Amino acid sequence: MSYKLNAKILQDLAAEHEELVALLKTMCKITAPSNHEEKRAEFCKQWLEDMGAQGVYIDDALNVIYPINCEGNKPVNIFSAHTDTVFPDTEPMPMREENGKLYCPGVGDDTASLATLMMAAKYITKHGYRPDQGLVLVCNSGEEGFGNLKGAKAFMEAYKGRVNTMVSFDGALDHFVNYAVGSTRYKIEIKTEGGHSFAKFGNKNAIAYMASLIDTLYRVQVPKGGKTTYNVGAIHGGTSVNTIAQQVEMLFEYRSDVREHLATMMDFFDSIITSYRKMGIEVNVEILGIRPCMGDMDKAAQAAFEKKLADIMQLYNAGKVPTFESGSTDANIPFSQGVTACTVGVYTGGGAHTREEWVELESLKVGYPFAMALILDGFRNNHSDLFE
Repeated sequence: MSYKLNAKILQDLAAEHEELVALLKTMCKITAPSNHEEKRAEFCKQWLEDMGAQGVYIDDALNVIYPINCEGNKPVNIFSAHTDTVFPDTEPMPMREENGKLYCPGVGDDTASLATLMMAAKYITKHGYRPDQGLVLVCNSGEEGFGNLKGAKAFMEAYKGRVNTMVSFDGALDHFVNYAVGSTRYKIEIKTEGGHSFAKFGNKNAIAYMASLIDTLYRVQVPKGGKTTYNVGAIHGGTSVNTIAQQVEMLFEYRSDVREHLATMMDFFDSIITSYRKMGIEVNVEILGIRPCMGDMDKAAQAAFEKKLADIMQLYNAGKVPTFESGSTDANIPFSQGVTACTVGVYTGGGAHTREEWVELESLKVGYPFAMALILDGFRNNHSDLFE
């Protein structure tokens, strides 16, 4: 079976490169912190409608959903790219183009993928292509940080029991995620009586107990097999140099690509918190987010899907073989439900999750036809001339 798009489509996609770059630059100027993706969502919906898309809507999770041929209960294939960025900024972030690279926080993760998906949606709409099964194109919310995969959870729930495959466009061209890393994230607060550092010397100090708690958490021996990690990411608290701290809080997470190891880490965490409470210390724990590991997969179907993705990538990326790795992405949700899925990239770049992030614009000339070939593979029965 050929995955090479016909010459006319490839010519069209090449001719649209500058339009894709312009769309990418436009969306980079629209900030979208996790849980505050409203502006990007509205832009994506309006842009798709202006391009002729019908039936586009924004759901309660701020997903922009474009269903095609999804009437009734027919199976669907879902392709998504997330609208949110890891950055909290609410004002446009600096952007510059230099030596063929576009620099901007969030330009690669995941704005380049988002622009590519939207251009693919436009092309399909313009040419009136009809998929063999249902097709759902989603500009989804909540992939980063405390977004907690809310967008993926919502669209997988909306099409529960109908999803044949799910592809998340996210990341670099040659790195695919085919295995879910689960995680649990907490805010931990310690409170004590505190007081003046001289007059009340000897009173319990919240910071001192938090330091001890962190040291204890860092003594865990992670389970063998797979990969399991833990991290304290931020600490806030105290009043002044001459005040015994009454309150301090921290952010803590553990991750693993083995479901049973997450349970082991939870048991360890709960036992440590309990031991500190038994000292008479007020320890408050709030779960900020839970990301699931792999569910019970059809291994043969998953392997066949991954081979197809790799074959298509090699075709468009000069024969380069993509690497498959574990990760925490929107695909965690279908993976946890046993649905065949993968996260794939459409650009070459660097600096993800830093303010020096960049995308090599020429790489989109590979990523765009790669994404289009993936999507149009589901149109073969109705349009036999799409591929050579």
